[in-house]
Amino acid sequence: MNQSITGYHAHVYFDADSEAIARQVCEQAAQLFPVQMGRVHARNVGPHPRWSCQLAFGPDAFDQVVPWLMLNRQGLTIFAHPETGDELRDHRDRAIWMGEMLDLDLSLFD
Repeated sequence: MNQSITGYHAHVYFDADSEAIARQVCEQAAQLFPVQMGRVHARNVGPHPRWSCQLAFGPDAFDQVVPWLMLNRQGLTIFAHPETGDELRDHRDRAIWMGEMLDLDLSLFD
């Protein structure tokens, strides 16, 4: 099976104490790069075990966005994965963790 990556999602995780920092990191990424910033969710959404904000970007921006996040995440945990159409594998097998590796709730992909 020949799959291609159509884009990426980076999920910036935070809690009540780090929400302002997460918002700042996400807004700065959206200003600097061709990144679409999603809503800042002060609740767990989808498979994510913590509150999060999603950054969506195309394959052509990966080499700019991911290194910037690595250097500017300010101690936040970031989970990044490709978009290939295979949600389970994209989240389980093809992801990059910056910071603490957390357990996702992958049951919704069954």
